[in-house]
Amino acid sequence: MFVGDSLGRNQWESLVCMISTAVPGSPTQIIRGDPLSTLKFLEYGVAVSFYRAPYLVDIEAVQGKRVLRLGDISGNGNAWRGVDVLSFNTGHWWSHKGSLQGWDYIEMDGTLYQDMDRLVAFEKGLRTWARWVDTNVDRTRTRVFFQSTSPTHYNPSEWSAGAVTTTKNCYGETAPMSGMTYPGAYPDQMRVVEEVMSQMSGPVYLLDITLLSEMRKDGHPSIYSGDLSPAQRANPDRSADCSHWCLPGLPDTWNQLFYTALFF
Repeated sequence: MFVGDSLGRNQWESLVCMISTAVPGSPTQIIRGDPLSTLKFLEYGVAVSFYRAPYLVDIEAVQGKRVLRLGDISGNGNAWRGVDVLSFNTGHWWSHKGSLQGWDYIEMDGTLYQDMDRLVAFEKGLRTWARWVDTNVDRTRTRVFFQSTSPTHYNPSEWSAGAVTTTKNCYGETAPMSGMTYPGAYPDQMRVVEEVMSQMSGPVYLLDITLLSEMRKDGHPSIYSGDLSPAQRANPDRSADCSHWCLPGLPDTWNQLFYTALFF
């Protein structure tokens, strides 16, 4: 089961396509829902699921308002029990503001906040997740993974190394970065992830895809996701999707690493 935001869904979609290619014609059953979607490979008794929980911790409706509860994960966590392999991710939604913000209030230690330092909120939520995993997951039965931050490519100055550029995001990028380093800053969220995971009592495998994904400024759907109107496609500065990834594409590489970590 993949648990997290749409980047987790990106990886889930990639994996079920890769498995389907390996067993062509094998009967399947798909159950689509929100927050849980599952594809079952009936001959093999294998189910591969995606559970949508962009913050991992719970978000509840209270008097018509969305309250992000940094200290509570039980609502989501009940759906994760008894799974053989759990792969978690979170990150992008913690920094969204304005119309993209997924909550109206943050609740922490019994107090409601209209806003707070997003990195502080992220750490508080991640520590709640870590406590849940340490308390509720039998590591002798269940393998636990955490996928590192998937980068975006909305700022060409991060990869142009000071060169003058006319592009405003990933639109028009057709080649990956060369070399072994990325000029942009290492995500602050990853420092929090590393600190929280280092203090957990049981093993969690960090699937670190951040740097290899930073190098793939060319790997996003841009204006070709299929969800855009002609007018939106004509305005890539505002409409290009430089967060998600094309399929087939980079998430297949994530899954090759995931497979290797699982079985070798």
